Amino acid sequence: MVTKTNDKIRVRLESFNHQLLDVSCQKIVDLAKKSELNSIGTVVLPTDKRIYCVLRSPHVDKDSREHFELRMHKRIIDIYYDSNINIFDLLAESDLPPGVLYRICLL
Repeated sequence: MVTKTNDKIRVRLESFNHQLLDVSCQKIVDLAKKSELNSIGTVVLPTDKRIYCVLRSPHVDKDSREHFELRMHKRIIDIYYDSNINIFDLLAESDLPPGVLYRICLL
């Protein structure tokens, strides 16, 4: 009989590159499956989009502008775990690539 614990860790991942973010999420889910932890899987959050408007010329032609945008992709992974397993060491060993920001919250 499998007992379900109430101890939950939420891992929030953010990146500008969505492909790199998907690979990182898959690494964490595979790590959770390998160490016999119950993970819900990835939850996709809405993408933040920031648009910057820049004048092409510093003094004249106010109508000539360029637009640049940054997209921040976000994912959440919830992991239910047993208190006997040190889950923070497992997540520290996951070796996520540079460019992926992750936050670990204990719920």
